[in-house]
Amino acid sequence: MNAPLMTSVRKLVAIALPALLLAGCEFGVKEQEQVGFRGTGLVQISDPDSKAKVGDIPAPPYELTAEMLAGDRAKTAYENVPVLGNVSVDEFNYLMQAMTTWVSPDGSNIKDAGCTYCHNPENMASDEKYTKVVARKMLLMTQNINANWKPHFGNQENAGVTCWTCHRGNPVPVNNWSAAIPSTGKLAGNKRGGNTPAQSVSYASLPYDPFSDYIAGNQKIRVGGKEFPTAASNASLQSTEKTYGLMMHMSTGLGVNCAFCHNSNNFAKWEDSRPQRVNAWYGIRMVRDVNNNYITALGDVWPVNGKGVYGNRRGPHGDPLKVNCATCHQGVSKPLGGYKMLKDYPALKGAAEVAAAPVVAATPAPAETAAIAQGRMGAEKPAA
Repeated sequence: MNAPLMTSVRKLVAIALPALLLAGCEFGVKEQEQVGFRGTGLVQISDPDSKAKVGDIPAPPYELTAEMLAGDRAKTAYENVPVLGNVSVDEFNYLMQAMTTWVSPDGSNIKDAGCTYCHNPENMASDEKYTKVVARKMLLMTQNINANWKPHFGNQENAGVTCWTCHRGNPVPVNNWSAAIPSTGKLAGNKRGGNTPAQSVSYASLPYDPFSDYIAGNQKIRVGGKEFPTAASNASLQSTEKTYGLMMHMSTGLGVNCAFCHNSNNFAKWEDSRPQRVNAWYGIRMVRDVNNNYITALGDVWPVNGKGVYGNRRGPHGDPLKVNCATCHQGVSKPLGGYKMLKDYPALKGAAEVAAAPVVAATPAPAETAAIAQGRMGAEKPAA
């Protein structure tokens, strides 16, 4: 190849390469919606070609009539039903059939699909399969979410979760996390838990494990305060980066941009924020409750990786696979596109005897919560 031609090729490569790299910016028509007062920067931008698909939502197994709900209790017909013993026999069987579809559907490639995923077919009441012990805990978790975390759902009637919300036909929800592998202790090459574009933070070079501190631990988000960040204010540059990592996850997990909750003129200012920011405030605490008081609380029930017959249930550090915002939302602002699946499964709404989540006690008092919702409170008071 002669020199002039080689020069021309190099110029073409120099022009085409940046264009190819920028293809990740998703050129094309976008949709925008004004979601707040004019001049507040509250605009949602979405790509109609890349919106997350809700998918088909399984229909109830059959119609659950009032007569079925009023029948004999499950604890009178079956042994060892401490969680669902007070529902009717018909409703118990109805829910068991639905859970099979939600978690281990027949005909799938799941080992021991169907009822035998949790049960010993020769003794349905026995607990030797760890999956049954986990399922019982997850039922309690689901009831707790629906009974005690209604502020996250905007206190809407029948808004809540079922097993399908997270599992979508999989034994383990697709969107999960565990403690990340730490950077090497050596000075050279130590990335301090960041500078490695990761899916967990939407491929930004932010700290790739913002979850351990904020949605498993109870570290508070204090970025955006009125004072210069210091170690005493818990708003160091390191915590700022970790906070942004969590926000990147929340943005991707819900398929929204920052203005879904925040006013871009002042991210910290509650009185100019949308009510969704209050829902998110409760959501962070709800996820902490789920991770700490239900999933991690199962302890050694989770099999050690390589020893379970159903695949890995723990991360590289031995902690169980846990949930984050994407586990339920899966790319949409309202899980399942806002479809209120809970209306068909009253047993999952939670009973009066379900203990209030310990974390709820740490939330604002009712008057304070109302002030947040009405936008009368400063950013520093309800900070996450």
